[in-house]
Amino acid sequence: MMERRRMEAALLVLFLGHLTTALEVPLDLLQELPQPPTITHQSPKDYIIDPRENIIIHCEAKGKPHPSFSWTRDGTHFDIDEDPNVSMRLHSGTLVVDISREKVDHYEGVYQCTARNKHGTAISNDIVVRQSRSPLWSKEEIKPIVVQEGVSLVLQCRPPAGLPPPIIFWMDNNFQKLPQSKRVSQSLNGDLYFSNVHREDSRNDYICYARFPHTQTIQQKQPITVRVLNMDAINDTVAAFYNDTDLFSEAPTEERKPTFLIPSGTSSSKMVLRGRVLEMECIAEGLPTPEISWTKMSGDLPAKRTSFLHYNKTLRILNVSESDAGDYRCTARNHHGRVHHTIHVTVKAAPYWISGAPKNLVLAPGEDGALTCRASGTPKPSITWFMNGIPIENSPVDPSRQVYDDSIIFSNIQSGSSAVYQCNVSNDYGYLLSNAFVNVLSEPPRVLTPANKVYQVIRNHQALMDCSSFGSPIPNVTWFKDTQSSTLDGDPYILHDNGTLEIRIAQHQNTGKYTCVARNSLGISKNHIVLEVKEPTRILKQPEYRRVQRGTSVVFECTVNHDPSLTPTMTWLKDDGELPDDERFTVGSDSLTITDVTESDEGEYKCIMNTTLDHDSASATLTVVAVFHERPEPPTDLELTDQKKRSVQLTWIPGDEHNSPIQKFLIQYEDSLHHQGHWHNLTEVPGTKTTAHLKLSPYAHYTFRVLALNAVGFSRPSLASRMYKTEPAAPDENPTGVHGFGTQHDNLVISWKPLSGLQSNGPGLRYKVMWRQKVVGSSWNDATVANISKFVVSGTPTFSQYELKVQAVNDFGEGPEPAVVHGYSGEDLPIAAPENVQGIALNSSLAEVHWDPVPPHLIRGHLKGYKVYYWRNHNLHKHNPVILSFSGNHTHGMLPGLHPFSHYSFHVRVCNGKGEGPASKDQQFKTPEGVPGLPTSLTVTDTNLDSLTLEWTPPHEHNGHITGYTLKYQPVNNSYELGPAEELALAANETSVTLTNLKYSTRYKFYLNAKTLTGPGPAISQEAVTIMDEALISQADVDAYLEPESPFGNVSYSVEEDGALISWEYEGPEKNFYVEYIVENSDGEEEWQKEPVNGSQNVMLKGLKGGLSYKVRLVAKGHRDQPLHCSKELVVKVPAVASRQVDIATQGWFIGLMCAIALLILILLIICFIQRNKGGKYPVKEKEDAHTDPEFQPMKDDDCPFGEYSDNEDHKPLKGSRTPSNGTVKRDDSDDSLVDYGEGGDGQFNEDGSFIGQYSGKSTSRDTAGGHESSEAPSPINAMNSLNSFV
Repeated sequence: MMERRRMEAALLVLFLGHLTTALEVPLDLLQELPQPPTITHQSPKDYIIDPRENIIIHCEAKGKPHPSFSWTRDGTHFDIDEDPNVSMRLHSGTLVVDISREKVDHYEGVYQCTARNKHGTAISNDIVVRQSRSPLWSKEEIKPIVVQEGVSLVLQCRPPAGLPPPIIFWMDNNFQKLPQSKRVSQSLNGDLYFSNVHREDSRNDYICYARFPHTQTIQQKQPITVRVLNMDAINDTVAAFYNDTDLFSEAPTEERKPTFLIPSGTSSSKMVLRGRVLEMECIAEGLPTPEISWTKMSGDLPAKRTSFLHYNKTLRILNVSESDAGDYRCTARNHHGRVHHTIHVTVKAAPYWISGAPKNLVLAPGEDGALTCRASGTPKPSITWFMNGIPIENSPVDPSRQVYDDSIIFSNIQSGSSAVYQCNVSNDYGYLLSNAFVNVLSEPPRVLTPANKVYQVIRNHQALMDCSSFGSPIPNVTWFKDTQSSTLDGDPYILHDNGTLEIRIAQHQNTGKYTCVARNSLGISKNHIVLEVKEPTRILKQPEYRRVQRGTSVVFECTVNHDPSLTPTMTWLKDDGELPDDERFTVGSDSLTITDVTESDEGEYKCIMNTTLDHDSASATLTVVAVFHERPEPPTDLELTDQKKRSVQLTWIPGDEHNSPIQKFLIQYEDSLHHQGHWHNLTEVPGTKTTAHLKLSPYAHYTFRVLALNAVGFSRPSLASRMYKTEPAAPDENPTGVHGFGTQHDNLVISWKPLSGLQSNGPGLRYKVMWRQKVVGSSWNDATVANISKFVVSGTPTFSQYELKVQAVNDFGEGPEPAVVHGYSGEDLPIAAPENVQGIALNSSLAEVHWDPVPPHLIRGHLKGYKVYYWRNHNLHKHNPVILSFSGNHTHGMLPGLHPFSHYSFHVRVCNGKGEGPASKDQQFKTPEGVPGLPTSLTVTDTNLDSLTLEWTPPHEHNGHITGYTLKYQPVNNSYELGPAEELALAANETSVTLTNLKYSTRYKFYLNAKTLTGPGPAISQEAVTIMDEALISQADVDAYLEPESPFGNVSYSVEEDGALISWEYEGPEKNFYVEYIVENSDGEEEWQKEPVNGSQNVMLKGLKGGLSYKVRLVAKGHRDQPLHCSKELVVKVPAVASRQVDIATQGWFIGLMCAIALLILILLIICFIQRNKGGKYPVKEKEDAHTDPEFQPMKDDDCPFGEYSDNEDHKPLKGSRTPSNGTVKRDDSDDSLVDYGEGGDGQFNEDGSFIGQYSGKSTSRDTAGGHESSEAPSPINAMNSLNSFV
């Protein structure tokens, strides 16, 4: 069964490929021919009508005889004659419904038009007729919205559902557009979103407007009041009045990361139809305001169809296709974080044509044909066929017709089979309905092109001669020329399927009389056509660039050649506009003359020669100067003489020198064969010469130009010479830069610098690559490659030397014998380690290592050198040894920086270009003793009047056996001069010593070092002061001791924003200091505060209180942080800081005032509530209550550009009233009008959002319950233009 279906499908495709071409009956030319109906115009499928206008449902059709029309409504026959309000236009199926006596909604429904004649029936689409609706907002009380500053806010619009949906926008009471930004924006549903609110967002006129475009009606919502408050101030002010209740208990709003207001969650989905507009939005809240960005996770956004709206919050993609399906991610971010939302988009498709709607068929009896209905959609649509509006399965059986899903095949069709077929393609998202007729005719050929038509064309242009014909069967068209009996077929003639004869490049010999013959089985028809080939219009001498002095004359020449049978017209333009109306401009038959030239005459002048068939134009620029001090004019009249294979002689005529002699000429060439569009310098000749002998290369297309140089500069290039082509030849040279190297251990890469196109000397440039191993008896290998720059030889032995040659070859021979170059194949890692490795220590920090070199054949590459790895045996970092590299063929090396008295191990590796070889066996050596390191510490303890104790720890680096210590010490006087030194030898096992017989109150400096057999090491130093004996000194000595000469100097301060900066100088050896400070004139209970100093000579004291004075002193620290020296006290005065203003919210009088105001507002609210319950009315309300019918006439477009405001409670047109097309207003049951609500005063919005005011002339006075009251509010009519420019 499946095999049979495949066979049928294959036969169907084969059959369709040989069907007769569809033919349309030209009823405008052949009005007597019969044709089934064709729908030519119909109303749209979704037809929304204006309830104020008569309903017109279009249905136009053509056919022969002219078709008759009928209608169905909601699937049943619609009898037009029975409805007096409905009429059908003459010779048309268009319905006109008069709605002056019937409501519009009575005629809503689904309409379908049928056009029929005796040859078939055509049907229209289902036309869904619905009236436009613009309902009012439901009345509601909108309470003021009070929010805390910084939080998010959404103002909902929620407009009434209209048809079509309204356009939403937000404005204020003055009809000014509310400003929007990345913080405040309107969503797609019309709501107004605040990512975070500011104090300036407080206002009482947030008004949402809805514009219904079909009826030009605008409705407004009640204004929304928003107050943005600072919560701390409000709670403190009114807490007492409201029983100490915190009105807003939220914590103060702080900065926060973004979160999405819409859409909710982390993901959502959206479906869009193919061809529609896809709009996705992401609005986030956060503080600071988040930035929004979009990405497509499954690909890139379509750049040409994508736009970002509403400050990147909305992503719009136009003309959606299936490729736009996928996941889209919007990201909101601020410096506190980011949040993502993923939108999964699916694309569905209503049915759409793949290769167009089915085409009409005109067939002769016995012919074959087909109707195809190729469409697609998502989901896949179903296809249903109808004949004359009836399902095809219910139609009369036709043996010549077969239905195959999307095709109907007609075989051997017969007279009487004419009909209109309908193809209906539908899925869940829409449908396509197309009519296509099959017209069975027997008609002899007729040529429709007018007889003896004359075609005129320009030589070398295309010629098209029409032979439009009609007949059934379709006629076969042939062409003849003059008296020739053979048909015109083949070069230079091209015969098109529609009978048109084309000559691609018309020549004079194509001029003549042509005959087109149309024939079919029923007859023959012919027509004569004349072709005239004219000469093209060409400007022989073009106007040239002119540079003239002011006050002189200039002439632009424009000599033209044209066909003598054509009448030419010459036009001159200046800067693409008309010539100035000035008698200084004279236009001749082939020139333009300008006398007494001025600067205003500068510009581009163009001459245009027009004929009835073609035109030609040329232009030149005029420059006006005062005095010539310019570059020379370019040379002219370049000629090539003495032409040889590889040389040519170039001559030229110099241009105007402009009073500066020409110094030299630069000759440039362009090779259009190899480097078109690029000019190269060829040679230079002295300015006294006007000829040059040029050496050329073979196989090049030379064009030359010349530039002149004077003292000012180079001229513009001359016009190019004619092209000179040199003949090809074998290459004159071979490629340079030949190298041989390996990228793998078994290959050889041969590279070179290719020849340029000019060096190739001929076509077919290639290279002959030759190589052989440099061993006795090896032979040359070769390979010829295309024009590339390298060749790889595989399977070579590792690191073998090769001889290389690269020779250039083209289609005309080989280049000269190339030079031999040496190269090597690829390297591999060495396979041997150095032998006889030895090491010897030269001293305690330097050793020398020796090794035997590795044989070259074991290195297997270019020798780069040797590496020595060495490490201390007891070191924890054995796996990170020190590496020393010795380049070249070294056999020894020095290892510096060694530790004395240490055991070392080492090994050696050989290196080539590939890497390192194996390591040699580890060898050892030992360094001799050295001098010891610095003692780890030296401290002073037990300081007395004449003695003290020194304690130390041995050096960390012994560098041998410690044999003892040497201690030196000497006194230091107040001038920091050193006294005589004392030296003391100490045993190796001692770590302390007590020194006696020292002077009291004396500073000593101590030096301690350790010794080995090699010698003493470096010394560590320390200082200390002996204690003073109070019983042995006088009061003067005490004063001198308490107030010694201070090493501190230039102590100063400066007060800055961060505190007080204390600076000083210090001449002593101490490095550690601290600063002490205390409040001046303190009561003695406070202690001195300390601030450490880290090695500098300034410090910033922070935290000092303004308005106080501080005593500050500097202290130098000695051993164990004991104070050694102290500076004189410094008084630092910190200025007082200006006091802050008192918070008014905390003042008692302010709190009382706010409470009184709140109480007064409460009393007023109670009074208003009582008055309202008693039935009190405002003036506007009284006016409304005084009218029995509050409805008013809709406003026409010419009444006001603002659109229509309506207060219709039932959202319907006025009963018994209508707005005719002439703009007058009819009245029946009610005479109420908006005009009656005022007396010429400005209009205003009333409480429920409707608009009242004067729309036309002054109204007649009427007795109303409320009198003639008016509002002082500004009229919105004056703001109409502003509003229209926004919406």
